[in-house]
Amino acid sequence: MSVTTPARRLYLIASALFLLLMALPISGLAQAREIYPAPEAAKAELATALKTAHAQHKRLILDFGGNWCGDCKVLDIYFHDPANKPLIEANYILVHINIGQMDRNVEIAERYQIPLRKGVPALAVLDENGHLLYSQRNGEFEAMRRMDVNSVTSFLLQWKPTHAGL
Repeated sequence: MSVTTPARRLYLIASALFLLLMALPISGLAQAREIYPAPEAAKAELATALKTAHAQHKRLILDFGGNWCGDCKVLDIYFHDPANKPLIEANYILVHINIGQMDRNVEIAERYQIPLRKGVPALAVLDENGHLLYSQRNGEFEAMRRMDVNSVTSFLLQWKPTHAGL
């Protein structure tokens, strides 16, 4: 018959908790949603989005960032918030542009006046014809984790087209 001392029991519980905690990041990473497609896809996705925006009379939001970026993930959560998702669906075509480790799609960022050195996420808004209406030049959303969902709602309301959607 095996006797389990209180110290042994505590050791077994602590070991089990340690193993459980070690497994969480792995399963979390496996289930994490990839927000930004491969960097190579950006030009084709942007071209398709420009055609769609023109046909549907919507504006484009170009979201520059990377899947490694915590603030980019917060912005994506805010985009999908019940207050914002209908605004986006009615008024915008959202294009996620993967900037790699700040070294990919730099030419697209430059074309739309996004200074990546100021941080990501960074947004540009284009009209239905692809003309630049707004670009974040000062890293306005770079610290999304310290902002609330209402800041995204205000942004979406400010830049939505006057003739469409909600």
